[in-house]
Amino acid sequence: MNFNEINYFTKDFKRLSKKYKSLPDDLLEFKKVISEFPLGRGKHFIILTATEAVKIIKARLFCRYLKGSSLRIIYAYKETKQVIEFIELYSKNEKEREDNERIRDYLKIV
Repeated sequence: MNFNEINYFTKDFKRLSKKYKSLPDDLLEFKKVISEFPLGRGKHFIILTATEAVKIIKARLFCRYLKGSSLRIIYAYKETKQVIEFIELYSKNEKEREDNERIRDYLKIV
């Protein structure tokens, strides 16, 4: 499985990793999980949008620094190419929902 990040995600990640020091390791652990189950397993994953080319998935990213709380991560799974692209990362206490405009812009590019 190949992993990519869009520029907005990279900025989100840098900003949040300053606040939550375990975030780089937590993301590596998350990548291991979605390598085996790209669409996720259980109630912590939900498919937001599904097209023929790509599925947009929202998931909880557990952060050890938060001790039981979690961050939200939005990613795109391209099944034919076996690629996962990270779109957005946010904390629930900073914003309530995902950025739908960012997702729409991403879908225009794909």
